[in-house]
Amino acid sequence: MKYMSYWQDTATPFAEAQPGPVAGKVDVAVIGGGFTGLNAVRKLAREGVSVALLEAQQIGAGGSGRNGGHLNNGMAHGYAEAKKHFGSERAHALYKAYDRSIDMIEDVIAEEDIACDFRRSGKLKLASKASHVDGLRSSFELLNREVDPDTSWIDKADLKEEIGSDAFHGAILYGKSAMMHMGRYVHGLAMAAHRHGALIWEDAPLTGRTRNGSGWDLTTPKGSIRAERVIVATGAYSASYPQAPLAYFRRRIISVGSFIVATRPLSKAEIAATMPGNRTCVTSLNIGNYFRLSPDNRLIFGGRARFSAVSDQRSDATSGEILRRSMAGIFPHLADVDIDYCWGGLVGMTKDRFPRAGETDGMIYGMGYSGHGAQLSTLIGQSLADMAMGRTDSNPLAGFDWPSIPLHSGKPWFLPLVGMWFGLKDRLS
Repeated sequence: MKYMSYWQDTATPFAEAQPGPVAGKVDVAVIGGGFTGLNAVRKLAREGVSVALLEAQQIGAGGSGRNGGHLNNGMAHGYAEAKKHFGSERAHALYKAYDRSIDMIEDVIAEEDIACDFRRSGKLKLASKASHVDGLRSSFELLNREVDPDTSWIDKADLKEEIGSDAFHGAILYGKSAMMHMGRYVHGLAMAAHRHGALIWEDAPLTGRTRNGSGWDLTTPKGSIRAERVIVATGAYSASYPQAPLAYFRRRIISVGSFIVATRPLSKAEIAATMPGNRTCVTSLNIGNYFRLSPDNRLIFGGRARFSAVSDQRSDATSGEILRRSMAGIFPHLADVDIDYCWGGLVGMTKDRFPRAGETDGMIYGMGYSGHGAQLSTLIGQSLADMAMGRTDSNPLAGFDWPSIPLHSGKPWFLPLVGMWFGLKDRLS
């Protein structure tokens, strides 16, 4: 078993990082080399803006290379909850932003000729309990009527054509949802940005930010660079940076571990018995699971196996055993299947689980995707690029208030309590 991301291990690494020290002057500097940051630098470079990206580790080392491989339209919250929070017009616009971002991913892949196995698979939101069916069906009826006609309801009797498990009681099918190979996409974005003239430094975490006239001096262990504008796209990994430069985000982002295993490649018979519909799947529990087939026919199975902000080999291994038991509960015929990969990553959550993008203290930012970043980050990255160029009309999150979380400074001490609360809700639902 490899304790590393399947996406990273099966993609050609980005090999065009700047070899020398961080130095020079650019119009825009971007902090963070995931989907958001790379889409920002790609767009800026295409439009002739001088731009540099500073990545603390390697391209895609964070959430963009450590997720479940889903591009699911829809929000972390239900659409009804978004209507209560923002009102009908804003909720509708936010829902549509996820649709536009998946369309944009498809366009970027075509523009830059990125081979990443993109496919409009559709997503199943599966009712894990009979008691969840009425609520899930009501959600479907609202979605289908008001914002997403490309949805349909599947009764339990018809689920056999989609999934080889008796564990579920019905499902919403979201037709616009997609999947792709995340490692190949993130490295393809980096290569595209490099081709268009962006400077990309790896192993260059931001350690300081000071005002210098109209711009900023950004320091790293490899040197410093001057930039007129700064974009921050560090997401769940904001807490890994020194306190001062990104303190604003550390107080607002909750980093939560999400863990994933990937089986050996399944046989045709095993695929037919497990995922005949070959879609992305998520369950309706608060502490639920998500799964799909990989391009080489592995079952990629993930979830918040433990409420922890730590992802290392020991933590990942413990979570992997929990996930194996969950997988066997859904697919008993895979109880003894070999697990080839086990990894974890951090999800950047906000208190209300809605994402944020805007500007504060001279920093343009986009993050807090709350588990739905793979699909929305392409649009947000390009919106941040627009903001850096003085365009303000493409940000679907403009004007969202973002208060800090009381008693939180980057280390979420309260996660075990949150896990207990969600576990209780699942037992009582």
